[in-house]
Amino acid sequence: MILGLFARTFPRPAVEQVFDAVAAHGVSSLQFNFACAGLPSLPESLEPGLLERIRRAAGERGLSLAAVSGTFNMIHPDPAQRQDGLRRLDVVAGACAALGTQVVTLCTGTRAPEDMWRHHPDNDTPEAWHDLLHSLTSALQIAERHQVFLGIEPEITNVVSSAAHARRLLDELRAPRLKIVLDAANLFQPATLPRMKDVLEEAFELLGEHLALVHGKELAATGHASQQALGSGVLDWTHYLTLLRRAQFRGSLILHGFEEKDAAQSLSFVRGALTRAGH
Repeated sequence: MILGLFARTFPRPAVEQVFDAVAAHGVSSLQFNFACAGLPSLPESLEPGLLERIRRAAGERGLSLAAVSGTFNMIHPDPAQRQDGLRRLDVVAGACAALGTQVVTLCTGTRAPEDMWRHHPDNDTPEAWHDLLHSLTSALQIAERHQVFLGIEPEITNVVSSAAHARRLLDELRAPRLKIVLDAANLFQPATLPRMKDVLEEAFELLGEHLALVHGKELAATGHASQQALGSGVLDWTHYLTLLRRAQFRGSLILHGFEEKDAAQSLSFVRGALTRAGH
């Protein structure tokens, strides 16, 4: 398994400085976001010169791009917003070959129009599921055209709110280019904290063979994902990492959700947890 970091953990005025900060922490992998190059996360367009600059800067520092963010609200209540997201996703997917990556990360979205990380009761309706299938069908056509994989992330606030929902999506679409980004902290709410081992084991049983990327962030005692240093919350990291070993996951574990000042502490904790989990 390869340890990596979210590039956006390190706000800097130039992409080279972002990569300097990532490399200084002794990792070889990162998840990239075009915001690190002073652009919207989903740009309207991309210049070939910028893509070459990003790839060269990463290579000079011994870094590889495990994935690029293509996140937008795939079930936004306004169809025009969904269409704009798909158009911009095409731009990002089309840049992947030049960047040396094959994975674009997505969220599945929410009916909350102003915040794609906020739960909405209409997420559980058949209409929301239908809109997700429609958006993903178009997104998968984009992925096929550009020869990339789409990694969707189960998140408690989104329409795909659980491992079971993610498995349903995989079974219904049966698309080789649809993969999973798994973040253990996003699988929980307060009521499920006492069942942590069961929830994690179910997620790996249902999704373990479909992982393109895994994330690591902390889980607060309230039962919600938090922005604290890794190891300072209640997530059972040893069990999470043990399940990754059993699943024979060989890709990148991208750490995030903490402030830059907590990066060294978080990495030190996860390296120790990897050893305890038998990696």
